[in-house]
Amino acid sequence: MTHEKRLRIYLNDHLAGSVAGIELARRALAANEGNEYGRLLDRVLAEIEEDQAALRDVMARLEVPAARPKLAAAWAMEKVGRLKLNGQLRGYSPLSRLLELEGLVVGVRGKLALWRSLAQLAAVEPRLAPVDLATLVARANAQFEELEAHRLRAAVSALHAAPR
Repeated sequence: MTHEKRLRIYLNDHLAGSVAGIELARRALAANEGNEYGRLLDRVLAEIEEDQAALRDVMARLEVPAARPKLAAAWAMEKVGRLKLNGQLRGYSPLSRLLELEGLVVGVRGKLALWRSLAQLAAVEPRLAPVDLATLVARANAQFEELEAHRLRAAVSALHAAPR
């Protein structure tokens, strides 16, 4: 038997994180259309949306309702996060890309932790048996590896001072 209140909070926290992650990925994709980052972000965004659907399925199986105020707050906080300085007065900068990729990397690591936690819970929670958590773990690992490789390239681009 799961502790329902903690499970409800935990799953809704991750659902809120996925809302913010999708918004961040959409923003990053819009700013990187047509380049190598954009190609990665287009695919990763689709996967993050699939992962959110999988999380909603888990929540339905466990009879956990979505906490709408928490989801709205996550959406709004992602929008507020856009106001940070990026080294330019206007527009997109290499630092913007780096920070967006770092945000996505952090989010994917959190999602990986979620799937791993649920895989452990599945041993004692029969309602999770139909969920392919191994595939979700593998996909999160692959997302992390790709995002991290691109993040490191973006770090050099954003932070390396070119010789004069």
